[in-house]
Amino acid sequence: MIVGMLIFPEMTQLDFTGPYEVFIKLPDCQVATIAAGAGPVAANGGLRFLPDVALAEAPQLDLLFVPGGPGIGALLEDQPVLEWLRAQARGAKYVTSVCTGALVLGAAGLLRGYRATTHWLSLDLLPLFGAEPVAERVVIDRNRITGGGVTAGIDFGLAVAAELFGADLAKTIQLGMEYDPAPPFACGHPSRAEPAIVERMRQRMAPIQARRTEQARRAAERYRD
Repeated sequence: MIVGMLIFPEMTQLDFTGPYEVFIKLPDCQVATIAAGAGPVAANGGLRFLPDVALAEAPQLDLLFVPGGPGIGALLEDQPVLEWLRAQARGAKYVTSVCTGALVLGAAGLLRGYRATTHWLSLDLLPLFGAEPVAERVVIDRNRITGGGVTAGIDFGLAVAAELFGADLAKTIQLGMEYDPAPPFACGHPSRAEPAIVERMRQRMAPIQARRTEQARRAAERYRD
């Protein structure tokens, strides 16, 4: 099985590295990082990744994966990348994402008629692309598997492992990773966080969300056209 993970400037590295840590433990799987070009890709915060292959040279993938992050704004308007995603999805067994990578899949027309999730701040943008938003950590709808924001990438990876190879293997990987979450605060989702903290986060992210909403609307209009 060939797992292809798209990387791009200003992605959120944990969206990518969480699932990557699971995928490299899957049996008989080749995991390839794929970018628009051959040079290093700087994630949000500056951590650099070197892709294995450029888009044009990528083989047909069995599992297509897109992370999220601030850099998705450019991808929503990047027609060569969106067309590449569409072409790969036609032959892929699974089409997947974490966080706002779901909006990129949506912009490529790959979530229409599917249940999906994304970061809680962007969940309301999924209907622009014909997707049904679901406020869950991981959502599996036929061959579309989407994960929530950032840390949900690990849960997503384990859910993919269970889907492909069964729960026992996924549990073994989880144990080996010592993935035993016990966060210091019950504040990882707006349903549990204090209202004042949720509001501060919304205010802090308001300019970014306004720009992302406009980008998503333009992308949705282009797809409909």
